[in-house]
Amino acid sequence: MKKSNDFKQKVLVVAAHPDDEVLGCGATMAKHAKNGDMVAVLILAEGITARAVSREPGEHKHELGDLAQAAQKANDILGVFSLKLHTFPDNRMDSVDRLDVIKVVEEAIKLHSPDIVYTHHAGDVNIDHRRVQEAVIAACRPMPGVCVKRLLFFEVASSTEWQPPSSGPYFQPQWFENVSDTLHLKLQALQAYASEMREFPHPRSIKSLEYLARWRGSIVGVDAAEAFVLGREICGKDLN
Repeated sequence: MKKSNDFKQKVLVVAAHPDDEVLGCGATMAKHAKNGDMVAVLILAEGITARAVSREPGEHKHELGDLAQAAQKANDILGVFSLKLHTFPDNRMDSVDRLDVIKVVEEAIKLHSPDIVYTHHAGDVNIDHRRVQEAVIAACRPMPGVCVKRLLFFEVASSTEWQPPSSGPYFQPQWFENVSDTLHLKLQALQAYASEMREFPHPRSIKSLEYLARWRGSIVGVDAAEAFVLGREICGKDLN
């Protein structure tokens, strides 16, 4: 097994829930892995208990275990080097002290020293997405000696596009990754998350997500792409 210093670049994906990482940048993650980059994933909320009236994690041990196994399988398909699942409350991250979330993200950055960080867009409908994005921005503040040279925000189907433009920052991508050669791996990884997927024409269906990738690709003249908003890029000879 490779050590972290054996890779060309180091990438950290910070997502709110299991499946968000694949929805947002799964094909890009696979592209990084194929290119010899280290990909680490941090998922912050447990992703199940919001479906009940009250949060009782003990009553959902089986479902939480199944979702954790699905996350591992999906990330293995993409070639992820490290996957960490945290247990912040699902769809209740606005009830958590922001500093507690920031500290978890900072620890992941300290552990992996990523050159590139991917996370949610600030305009998503889902409150957990927004809280995670805020925590990542705080953890990646550009102080002297910062390891993070590029910060990108992804779109998550059934959250990013559901926010009316008048209600929050609109997702206007200006960074496109050509994922024509790895889109199939994203779709396979999403199939591993079968319990989280929906039937077409729901935007979180396999068919809709392939259509989205094809549409994003057509915008920039390739077969398939994933789209991002560039938050920050610090250019220099140490970043490819």
